[in-house]
Amino acid sequence: MPTTFQEIPRERPVTPLLDRADTPAGLRRLAEADLESLADELRQELLYTVGQTGGHFGAGLGVIELTIALHYVFDTPDDRLVWDVGHQAYPHKILTGRRQRMNTLRQKDGLAAFPRRAESEYDTFGVGHSSTSISAALGMAIAARLQNDPRKSIAVIGDGALTAGMAFEALNHAQEVDADMLVILNDNDMSISRNVGGLSNYLAKILSSRTYSSMREGSKKVLSRLPGAWEIARRTEEYAKGMLVPGTLFEELGWNYIGPIDGHDLPTLITTLRNMRDLKGPQFLHVVTKKGKGFAPAEVDPIGYHAITKLEPVDAPAAAPKKSAGPKYSAVFGQWLCDMAAADERLVGITPAMKEGSDLVAFSERYPDRYFDVAIAEQHAVTLAAGMACEGAKPVVAIYSTFLQRAYDQLIHDVAVQNLDVLFAIDRAGLVGEDGPTHAGSFDLSFLRCIPGMLVMTPSDENELRKMLSTGHLYNGPAAVRYPRGTGPNAAIESNLEPLEIGKGVLRRQGSKVALLVFGVQLAEALKVAEGLDATVVDMRFVKPLDEALVREIAASHELLVTIEENAIMGGAGAAVSEFLAREAVLKPVLHLGLPDVYVEHAKPAQMLAECGLDVAGIDAAVRERMQLLGL
Repeated sequence: MPTTFQEIPRERPVTPLLDRADTPAGLRRLAEADLESLADELRQELLYTVGQTGGHFGAGLGVIELTIALHYVFDTPDDRLVWDVGHQAYPHKILTGRRQRMNTLRQKDGLAAFPRRAESEYDTFGVGHSSTSISAALGMAIAARLQNDPRKSIAVIGDGALTAGMAFEALNHAQEVDADMLVILNDNDMSISRNVGGLSNYLAKILSSRTYSSMREGSKKVLSRLPGAWEIARRTEEYAKGMLVPGTLFEELGWNYIGPIDGHDLPTLITTLRNMRDLKGPQFLHVVTKKGKGFAPAEVDPIGYHAITKLEPVDAPAAAPKKSAGPKYSAVFGQWLCDMAAADERLVGITPAMKEGSDLVAFSERYPDRYFDVAIAEQHAVTLAAGMACEGAKPVVAIYSTFLQRAYDQLIHDVAVQNLDVLFAIDRAGLVGEDGPTHAGSFDLSFLRCIPGMLVMTPSDENELRKMLSTGHLYNGPAAVRYPRGTGPNAAIESNLEPLEIGKGVLRRQGSKVALLVFGVQLAEALKVAEGLDATVVDMRFVKPLDEALVREIAASHELLVTIEENAIMGGAGAAVSEFLAREAVLKPVLHLGLPDVYVEHAKPAQMLAECGLDVAGIDAAVRERMQLLGL
């Protein structure tokens, strides 16, 4: 069994086995008897590596043995291994030739936080969002069949990701096409099965063995000649297995279910995977693991240790006192939610498995009957809100921008078309940093502002966020407030729940010639730039409805308009300004600053903003260049 470590090592551990096994080919040259020692070394290496860079590691600690077993048994990369989400893929990266680059993880020009096809041939499918692995592996299995290629396809999915409808759509389709593939359920929350031990491990070995499989297929051939006999035998087998293992659901979907087995028992894992490797048709292996396994603090607090920040050197000089920053935007939302719930009993809160990240903990404790965590099921979250709104409730859907993309049809068809009172509190809007493009909220203004009836707001500070949430809650129809990750500029927050006047921007600085029209949190940067240019600064506040009267007035009194937003320029808030001016036949130069037409790669948020020209220096340079071009 794995060794349990008490702290994260600050010095690189001695790892003689891992030194020989940092590629799957090297791993497969090790004796099977060495693999448990290798697991301890890999666990230490993971702890050390993440201590240097920060990042997700609780899930990775839980799949150390599984990762070793998969690369030991299967011929990767020829056999296709697909990880769901990718939080657990750091051990996979270490074992697939990237060990020496793990110190660049999540840094600019370094290794990505998630599996990525462009990074390694062992990363067969790029991930970041949940519940995609079975569909992707199924597609690979079908392609292999069409090419007459015997390569294997394996999907590893967590019990949380299995709650999404997409996973069940793929499970259903796989049995329809009788795909030769293996799905491994990494059950690390005991949400499906709590009984794992010697008996279940023994049964898994028997049920996955070639002897049992041959007997089963032979009996099928014989009994299929007798009317109804095979169906009776099949159901008898199914019910017998159902009394001992919790796989009836998957058996009913047409999968050969094996498990549950202990995901930290390497000999059992390897034996079972070898037995299942060449079985035909859809195969389903249920392994039970412990998130944070082998690191005592993470075993006790798997949520708190889902990810960590990097360790500071012991002898590092004391950091200079940080300038006081405001509360996190998510905390402002969480407080508003509790305050508005006290004032309006119709309010309900909905989250797709992001209670901690969206700061719903206090609300869930104070109003448990009005709090709904639907698990990783964004589409369901939105339509659930629509159903509640039909009956007079006032649902607030707390969701990350990148995850709202998964429920776009429900947003349009189930909420907006019916003009239902649903408020979307859209967290992590804009660039989020080290998690990279799969987690960036780059497109929400573009895909929201084109929906008829939507109210779309962009706060510039914490107090504006609170006011906009109240505005959206009281609005008659669908509303969205999008705000970034992290802290604000420490604006004074009013305790009242008064809304803003809808569709009205605010003049923040009067200047001449150039006007900076800001949608969101770049207001602070715009004000700094304006000082050196004597520019006007407008906090637009509303993307939809646009403050057309204010835009018309500013256009008439300035020679250049500059729109600023942390969203894709194409179709974004700035585009709304240009569309309005075009409708009004106002010929005025407009410079759009925002996210370029590329996927902005992972880096520190400040580095990403600088790369996109959305820091003070970038905005200033772009405006001055355009002014020079126009002779201003």
